[in-house]
Amino acid sequence: MNIRHHGGGAGVTGSCHRLQIAPGRALLVDCGIFQGQDAEHLDSLEQHQVRFPVEDVLALVVTHVHIDHIGRLPYLLAAGYQGPILCSVPSARLLPLVIEDALKIGFTRDRALIERFLAEVQGRLVALDYQAWHTVLDDERHRLRVKLQRAGHILGSAYVEVDTQDKASGQRRRTVFSGDLGAPYAPLLPAPRPPYCADVLVLESTYGDRQHEDRRHRRERLKAAIDRALENGGTVVIPAFSVGRTQELLYELEGLIHHGRDERWRELEIVVDSPLAARFTAVYRELKPWWDAEAHQTLRRGRHPLSFENLYTVDGHEAHERTVAYLAESGRPAVVIAASGMVSGGRVVNYLKRMLSDPRHCALFTGYQAAGTPGRDIQRHGPSGGWVMLDGQRIDIRARIETVNGYSAHADQLDLLNFVRRMRHPPREVRLVHGDPHAQAALKAKLLEWAEGAGRSLEVTLGGDFLAEDTIRSRADRARA
Repeated sequence: MNIRHHGGGAGVTGSCHRLQIAPGRALLVDCGIFQGQDAEHLDSLEQHQVRFPVEDVLALVVTHVHIDHIGRLPYLLAAGYQGPILCSVPSARLLPLVIEDALKIGFTRDRALIERFLAEVQGRLVALDYQAWHTVLDDERHRLRVKLQRAGHILGSAYVEVDTQDKASGQRRRTVFSGDLGAPYAPLLPAPRPPYCADVLVLESTYGDRQHEDRRHRRERLKAAIDRALENGGTVVIPAFSVGRTQELLYELEGLIHHGRDERWRELEIVVDSPLAARFTAVYRELKPWWDAEAHQTLRRGRHPLSFENLYTVDGHEAHERTVAYLAESGRPAVVIAASGMVSGGRVVNYLKRMLSDPRHCALFTGYQAAGTPGRDIQRHGPSGGWVMLDGQRIDIRARIETVNGYSAHADQLDLLNFVRRMRHPPREVRLVHGDPHAQAALKAKLLEWAEGAGRSLEVTLGGDFLAEDTIRSRADRARA
C-alpha cells in the first residue's frame, strides 16, 4: 500500500492523491487544476491532461468543490474513468455548478455538450452523509470503506477517513486525507473536529508557517478598510472565490451593517459582481441545514446574512461594464466582491485595471494568493508603489493594498497542530501536502517538536518527495518549456 500525488504534493493547487491499496486497486482523492507557478503552461490546457492510469481507480472522493480540487474532473472522465464520484450532500449540490463554469471557460459554450457532460457527472455522483461509513469494495481480497467528516473549509467540505483491510493477512490501516481544513470561528461553518485515530495522515499545510488574526481583530480590520473608503469616496475591491469566501464575506458584512452606528454604513452598497457567485449564494441559502449554530441564531432573529437590503448582484456583461465605470468615476463608496480570488481572470480584473492607479480605492485580500498569480504580485509590490501586469497591460499601483489574513478559509499553523495532537490515537506518519516548501518545512518542525515533547514516535514526510511519475515528468516538461 502506498500514496502518490498527481498534484498538490509540493504546491498549493492541483490536489490529486492516489491511495494504492494493491496492484490494480486504488482510491483517488480530489482531481484539481493547477494555478499560478504550479501550472506548467499558463496559456495551455495541456497541463491539466490526466497522464496517470485510471483503469484501477475504484472511486474518486471529492473533499470539496474548489476548482483546484475538482477542476480536472472533465479530463479524468475523458481519460476513461468509469467509477463513482463520492462527496458530501452539499457538495453534490454545488459540484455541477463549478464544473459547468469550468466547461464554459476551458472547453466549450455549446449548451448541448455541456448538458451531456453534466448529465454524465450527475449520474456518477454519490452523495454521502457525514459520519457514516460507505463501502467502496468488499470481496475476498479487500475491504475498503470511506467516511466523510466536516472540514469547515467551505460548505460541503470534508476530510476523508479511509479504512482498508487486507483479508489475507488481516492487516488494517486507517488513512486520513485532510482535504482543506477550515479555521475555527469561520462564518456559517462549524470548526472541524479531528478523527479518533489515524495510522497515516495526509495533511494540508497552506498556512503551516503562520497564524491568523482572531475574529474580532479581522472584523475590525475589514471595517477600518471600508471606513477609509467611505472617507475617500472610493471602492474596496475584494477578489474572492465564488464559492465559500464570497458567502463568508457577505455574512460578515451584513453583521457590520446591522450593528453599525454610522449612517453611511446603512447606505453602503455591497456589490457581488459574479453570476457564478450569485448562483452559489442562492444554493448556500437552500443548504441552511448545514450552517453552524451561530448562523441559525442569526436567522431566528429575523436577519438574512446572505440576502439583505444593501446587497446588489451584477449579472450581464453590459451591467458589469456600467458598474465598473460608475464606481471608478463617481466617487460613491462601495464594496465589490468579484472573482477570481487570485486575480488570475474574471471580472475582478476589470475593476483593478480601472482602480489600482487611483489612491481613492483599495484592493483588499482576504485569502491565500499563490505564487505566480497577479494577486500575489499586487499584494507584494502594491504597498511600495509597484506595478502589475493585467491582461497584458502594465498597471501602476497607487491604490491602498490591504490584507486581512483572518478571513482565510484555511487552518493556520496552530489549528493544523491541534488537528494532529487532539486525536485520541495520533498517527505514526504525517505526509504534508498542499503547501509551499517553507510552510511545509515550518509545520514539519512544529510537529516533530510536539512529538518529542509528548514522547511519541512520529515520522513527518513531505508530499513533494512522493510525487507520482506523471507529475515528475510534467515538472521536467515545465522546466524545458
